[in-house]
Amino acid sequence: MSVAVLLFLGLGLWAAAEGRRNRCYLNRTEEYCVCYNLSEETIGSLIQCLPATVVKFQGGDVERFIAFPIGELDPSAIEMLGSLIVQKIIIGNVLVPEILLARVLRFFSYTHVRELAYESCIFQGTGDWSDMDGQDLPIRSLSFHNVSSAPLTGREQAFSSLSRWLESLEELAVTGSRVTSLPCAIGRVFRALRSLNLAQNSLSDGSLTPAFCQGAFPQLQELSLRHNNLSSYHGVCEGLGLLQKLWHLDLSHNELMADPSSSCQWPASLRHFNLSNTGLDEVPTPLPPNLEVLDMSHNHLRAVDVSLSSLKKLFLNQNLLQAVPSLRNYPMLDTLHLDNNSIGELPRDEVKLLGRLQDVAVAHNPFSCSCSGAGGLQALAATGHLGQGWPGGYRCHSPAQYQGWLVAQVPVSVPHCDLAALVAPLCVALALLGVAGA
Repeated sequence: MSVAVLLFLGLGLWAAAEGRRNRCYLNRTEEYCVCYNLSEETIGSLIQCLPATVVKFQGGDVERFIAFPIGELDPSAIEMLGSLIVQKIIIGNVLVPEILLARVLRFFSYTHVRELAYESCIFQGTGDWSDMDGQDLPIRSLSFHNVSSAPLTGREQAFSSLSRWLESLEELAVTGSRVTSLPCAIGRVFRALRSLNLAQNSLSDGSLTPAFCQGAFPQLQELSLRHNNLSSYHGVCEGLGLLQKLWHLDLSHNELMADPSSSCQWPASLRHFNLSNTGLDEVPTPLPPNLEVLDMSHNHLRAVDVSLSSLKKLFLNQNLLQAVPSLRNYPMLDTLHLDNNSIGELPRDEVKLLGRLQDVAVAHNPFSCSCSGAGGLQALAATGHLGQGWPGGYRCHSPAQYQGWLVAQVPVSVPHCDLAALVAPLCVALALLGVAGA
């Protein structure tokens, strides 16, 4: 990733103003406009996009514009840019010379564009960013997906020139772009960043401590590291320990190994933790102490025996669990998903506790449809809390006489399931009648 990848300039507005060979197309709601093949032949077509709030420029060759003279805007041009209602610009499948971006970036200060995204672009060369010293921009959200450029190392001067803008940036996504590291100095520039998405890259355990060093990303609340090359649960914990405002962390789709002797402490601010699809065969410890949402779905867990007093939502679907975790360990829980495990029966005491939850899912388990097994599920369904999957996703695995039946269709009446409960009162009544007759 180069500085251009993090600086995503106003190429869209300027190159589009030069026109394109194919027409721009506005959708029926007049909110989204797409222009194909950036060029200078069809400037008239751009007028189609004036009512849109989102404009996408797809494909084209902008290298020809490198020699094009770009001077200061006159008042009428500034007024025109200020009148546009476009809020988001997307640039896709374009070779972007960084020198060109550096020359047009400042034009965004006259617009209301708050989001800028690059998709499948190549950033080429270097640019002179000195014109951006002290310049502010309205853009608060920047994203790059499947982009390539020169490394960030050695670009300190460029980041210094853009620091006033980058310090106000709130959301940044650099995904699917083969990122292996982030220099510490970069994180220190993003003083207001709340959301950082680094999914589908090549970050390793050792790259986290330098990237999230002291003073880096001080306001960061949401971080996605899904689909990277992370392997050590303890190493990730150590690498993110300085993010004291971190609220949401996504580590899904990394092959993590848990270290049972780890004493690392997660940020106390962490509330949402995604450990799905991480290959775990046991619950890693320690977990963040104040979690409200924990997702450990799509793993190899056979048991879950941890206590989290503030947990509200627990997702354990697609594991190997044979029993429902003790709900006494989660006094605040309102959502529990246990679909696609190996649970055969819900104990009666657990059914009562499950009935207090708002959202319970236990579909596609090998249920034993004994009277107690089927009765417990039917009682839970009667509360309306089973929701999605009931009744079609609940079928009997045993006994043989009910195999394949819907659990909802299994008879659980008193005469069928508890003959003794019916016979005992009759015997008492007959005995009383006998005494009375005597």
